[in-house]
Amino acid sequence: MPSFRISEAAGLLGVSDDTVRRWADIGRLPTVRDESGRQAIEGSVLAQFATELAEGAESPAGRAVIVGESARNRFPGIVTRVQRDGVMAQVEIQAGPHRIVSLMSREAADELGLEPGVLAVGAVKATNVVVEVPQQHR
Repeated sequence: MPSFRISEAAGLLGVSDDTVRRWADIGRLPTVRDESGRQAIEGSVLAQFATELAEGAESPAGRAVIVGESARNRFPGIVTRVQRDGVMAQVEIQAGPHRIVSLMSREAADELGLEPGVLAVGAVKATNVVVEVPQQHR
C-alpha cells in the first residue's frame, strides 16, 4: 500500500502542510514512519480521511445560485473507492473537496492497479466546457 509524505497529503487534501501536521499531532489523521523515518500517511487512511473531510466540507460557491457553468481540468487526488463487475469498473477519486467519478473497463482499472489509497489524476476533457459563476459575482 502506498504512503504519502505530509506535503503530498496536504496537496491532495487542498490544505497546508501545517494543517496536516496539526491533524496528525491531535490524532485526527494517523501517521506512520516511511523508510526514511519521515512522518507519512498510509494511502488507505488518507483515502478514508479525504472522503470524510469532503463530506463535511461546505463550499461558498455550493450555496450560491449558479448562473453560468464550465468543467475541464486535471484533478490530482486519491482513489477512495473502486467497484468492479464483470466488464466495467466505477472509480472514485477525492481531489481536495472535489469527488471525481469515472466509469472505465475493468481491464483498465486492473492494469492501472486502481484501489483505495492509490494516487491518481482525474483528467476531464470534453467538447463542451461549462463555466459556473456564482450569482453574487455577476
